[in-house]
Amino acid sequence: MLVYTRCYKESLMLAVIQKLTNLKSDGQNLITEDVTVVEGEVATISCRVKNSDDSVIQLLNPNRQTIYFRDFRPLKDSRFQLVNFSNSELRVSLTNVSISDEGRYFCQLYTDPPQEIYTTITVLVPPRNLMIDIQKDTAVEGEEIEVNCTAMASKPATTIRWFKGNKELTGKSEVEEWSDMYTVTSQLMLTVGKEDDGVPVICLVDHPAVKDMQTQRYLEVQYKPQVHIQLTYPPQGLTREGDTLELTCEAIGKPQPVMVNWVRLDDDLPQHAVVSGSNLLINNLNKTDNGTYRCEASNVVGTAHSDYTLYVYDPPTTIPPPTTTTTTTTIPTIITDTTATTEPAVHGLTQLPNSAEELDSEDLSDSRAGEDNSIRAVDHAVIGGVVAVVVFAMLCLLIILGRYFARHKGTYFTHEAKGADDAADADTAIINAEGGQNNSEEKKEYFI
Repeated sequence: MLVYTRCYKESLMLAVIQKLTNLKSDGQNLITEDVTVVEGEVATISCRVKNSDDSVIQLLNPNRQTIYFRDFRPLKDSRFQLVNFSNSELRVSLTNVSISDEGRYFCQLYTDPPQEIYTTITVLVPPRNLMIDIQKDTAVEGEEIEVNCTAMASKPATTIRWFKGNKELTGKSEVEEWSDMYTVTSQLMLTVGKEDDGVPVICLVDHPAVKDMQTQRYLEVQYKPQVHIQLTYPPQGLTREGDTLELTCEAIGKPQPVMVNWVRLDDDLPQHAVVSGSNLLINNLNKTDNGTYRCEASNVVGTAHSDYTLYVYDPPTTIPPPTTTTTTTTIPTIITDTTATTEPAVHGLTQLPNSAEELDSEDLSDSRAGEDNSIRAVDHAVIGGVVAVVVFAMLCLLIILGRYFARHKGTYFTHEAKGADDAADADTAIINAEGGQNNSEEKKEYFI
C-alpha cells in the first residue's frame, strides 16, 4: 500500500512538472530566464508576471525550500538578497556563487490554478591551476622533446591551444572527469633546431569562465658552431704578391666554441703564417701561398668549418709616360702643349679589383686607356713640333726682312748729278750736270 501511495505521488508530481513546463513553453503569465555565472560572482534570478492581478510570487531553491515569499525571506542564507519586489516582479541576487548552488530554481504564482516555472543556474569554474612541463630542460638541435600542459579542475572541460612564438601548433589532449569537474592534459611533441633557442612555448586556455589565461616556458637548445671567415686585410679583397693577408674566423654556437683551429688543405701552413687566436696573418704573399685555408670550430654538440681560397695575383704594373722631344722656346703656347702631353702620366689605378675577372677586365681597360693616352700624347707632340717649326720659320723670315729694311733705310736716288761723275771738283760737277740749272722742273725722285 505504501509503495502504491509513493508511486502515485511521484506520478502526480511528474504531471505537475510537465504541466508547468508546458506553461513555460506556451508563454503563460509567469516568465523567467536561465542564468550562467562564474564561480565566486553574483547570480540574479528574476520572476516576472505579465498582466499581473496582484497574485503572490515566491522563489524556491532546488530542494524546493522557499527563498522568498513576496518580500519575506524564510531561508536563513544571507547570500540571497532582495533586489526588487512588486506585484509584477520578484528579483533576488545570490552572491559568492559556488558549484553547489547549481540547479533549478522555481518561480511560483498563486493563481487559480497555480503557475510554476523554473530557471536553471549554471556555474562556470575556471581552471584551478595551469602548468607546463618540458621533458628536458636543455635539448640538442634535431632532437624531439615532449611538452605537457595541464589545466586542473575546470567546468566545463578546458580547450588547450599551443603556440611556439607566434606559430600555432597542434597537441593531443586527454580529459579526466572527477566530481563534475574536469582536468585536461595536452601533449605536444616538438622537434627543435638552433633557431628555437630562446623561443617561448605557450600553453593557452580557451574557457568561457576566463580570458587570456596562459603559461609559457622558454626553449633552451644547444647547437654546433656556425663558422664564417671574415677577410680583414686587404680591404679591397684582391691579394697580390708582396701584400699582407689577414683572416678572422667568427664562430657562434651553444655552448660557445672555445677552440678555433686553422689548417691548410692538402698542404701545411706557410712558414711565415702567424695564427693568433681566431686570426690568421700571412705577410709578404707569393704564389706559393695559393691554396684553401680552413677554419674549424667545435663544442660539445659537434664540429663545423668554413673555407677560404687564396689566389695571389701579380703585382700591379704601371704604364710609363710617353716621351716626346720638344723645342724649348719662350712662347707660352708651347709650354701649354708640353703640359698637355705629359698630363696622362699623372693618372693611375686608384682601387684594385676584387677578383681575377675584375683584374683581367681592369688590366684590359688600363691597357686600352694607356694606348689611348699614348696616341693622344703623340698627337700633341706632332702638333707641338709643327707649331714650333712654323713659328721658327716665321721668326727667320721676320729677321731677314728686318735686316733688309734696315740696310736700305733713308737711301734716295735723284737725277740732279747725272753726268757729273767724272768732274774734278764740285763746281765742275754742277756745271756739267745733265740739264744744268735750266732743267730743274724735270727733276724726279725715286724711292726704292
